[in-house]
Amino acid sequence: QAQKLAQQIDFNKGIALSLKTIGIAYYYQGNDLEALSYYQQALTIFKSIGDEAGVSNIQNNMGAIYMNQGDYAKALPYFLKSLEIADKIDDTLRSLTALTNIGAIYSRNDSTLDKALTYGLKALPLAKNINDSQAIGTITVNLGNIYATQGRDSLALVFLKASLKAFGNSENSPASYNAIGKVYLKQKKYKQALSSHQQAYNRATRLNGKLDVVQSLQGFANTYVALGDDETGIKYFKEAEVIADSIDLSYELLIVDSAMAASYGRLNDYKSATTYHIKYEFYKDLLYNNEQDKKLANLQFDFDLQKKEGEITGLKKDNELRQAEVKRQKLVKNASFVGLAMAFVLAFVIYRNYRIKAKSNRILDKKNIEIENLILNILPSEVAKELQTTGVATPKYYDNVSVLFTDFKGFTSIADKMSPAEVVEELNTCFVAFDNIIEKHHLEKIKTIGDSYMCAGGIPTPDVDHACKMISAGLDMLRFMEDYNKDRLEKGLAVWDIRVGMHVGPVVAGVVGKKKYAYDIWGSTVNIASRMESNGNPGMVNISAAAYEQIKDEYACNHRGKIYAKNVGDIDMYFVSHKHIPKARAVNADSFQPG
Repeated sequence: QAQKLAQQIDFNKGIALSLKTIGIAYYYQGNDLEALSYYQQALTIFKSIGDEAGVSNIQNNMGAIYMNQGDYAKALPYFLKSLEIADKIDDTLRSLTALTNIGAIYSRNDSTLDKALTYGLKALPLAKNINDSQAIGTITVNLGNIYATQGRDSLALVFLKASLKAFGNSENSPASYNAIGKVYLKQKKYKQALSSHQQAYNRATRLNGKLDVVQSLQGFANTYVALGDDETGIKYFKEAEVIADSIDLSYELLIVDSAMAASYGRLNDYKSATTYHIKYEFYKDLLYNNEQDKKLANLQFDFDLQKKEGEITGLKKDNELRQAEVKRQKLVKNASFVGLAMAFVLAFVIYRNYRIKAKSNRILDKKNIEIENLILNILPSEVAKELQTTGVATPKYYDNVSVLFTDFKGFTSIADKMSPAEVVEELNTCFVAFDNIIEKHHLEKIKTIGDSYMCAGGIPTPDVDHACKMISAGLDMLRFMEDYNKDRLEKGLAVWDIRVGMHVGPVVAGVVGKKKYAYDIWGSTVNIASRMESNGNPGMVNISAAAYEQIKDEYACNHRGKIYAKNVGDIDMYFVSHKHIPKARAVNADSFQPG
């Protein structure tokens, strides 16, 4: 509503502030892409009206999103830029906010805790000077967490309780309760730990603060694990994992996966323990590496160096300005008429440049639309949006994905009897039809490899019905080929027999390439799906036992034996026969009333 009112009276700062506030709401809900989008719109307006405090504010908010995602190398430049602008305009609030967040980044690594304390202790007196309770709360909770990590529990609780007092009942209070719960857990005060996490959970749930909900669930889980109840701990860890995965909280997923691997190990469920250890290693490699540590250090060094150079340059400029002022006073009397003439010339140049720029912008807008449409043809919409917004597409692990392959039997011998143009035309006809089929069933095309077609279900957006949708798509492909071959037979042409194979399992999905983007998937699931296709029969959908378990209630299947897969062992195979016909629902005669 504020945005609409500001637009009606052409109040740009009001528009920017409303966009920023909408972005903050999305941030607390864990909707990072929407938050970044609104922040970017606000940043553009703040820059256009020369509002440096607003620019510093937004730079800091954008850095906070990347920090929560674990991308510290991307977050730190935003915080340093925010600090640079804030220091320049003597904006205490923005300076202390940037100092706080830089300290928070350094607190994520044990080797830089001293540096984190330095930044936090610099920020605290600034917050107290302007009596900003929320800033005081944020800084003291960060300092409390650092002291807790160093094993100084008594000092940690002093700061954490101070943060709770500063926050009151605001949206930030769950962070204090969760941190206090962690300290109580270390002290083996389990009842107090659960109580603190419960208060955090209640407040975070009411405000839909997903990050705080995840951390509360972790607190419950860790406490029950410490009490020797790994099964209850795993239940809470899984709740935390689902929410963290839905909003890409890589750092939280790293912690959850490590803890779950340990819990499953204690329960002698080594298969699950291995699965979660692999996930942990994935997020560990994603978040921590020497190159990122070097990059963070270099960014800080560059910032400090630029600040020193700026001080030296400032002293030189002061001297130059004094000398220039003497000359200016001599010239000002003679400059009036020349200035007037130059003003007319400048106005003409500005108007001409405006016309050229307006025309260029129209052309660029048209090109941008064409580029966006092209990207959406290459990548899934969620991945394309992430790539356009952040410049990168983060690889993701999926527990349960269906993968389907098709292949034409004897394609090489058929193609040898056709011209290259005819081969391409025939393949294109079939693959376009397959594209339409998977789009109809809300599946994702991955790629074509020669005469083979590959698609997946349950990515990039998880879907509980992906396996049944994939079977339905496979049967539709067979029906299309049946009609297609009838037409070829009427023309006296050879038929194109097709095999279809499908498997269900975990994959890693992401964007590969630099000059030509491609969305692809990796893992043994892909290899087994290919084996299902190559060991199938033309005109049939051949599926693995894992796929059968997910679709057996919807489709009738016939067991057809086993195949051996390297590193997996024997795998049962099934041919899909037909969809089950639902039974008619009976009416209870005792309750049926005659008309």
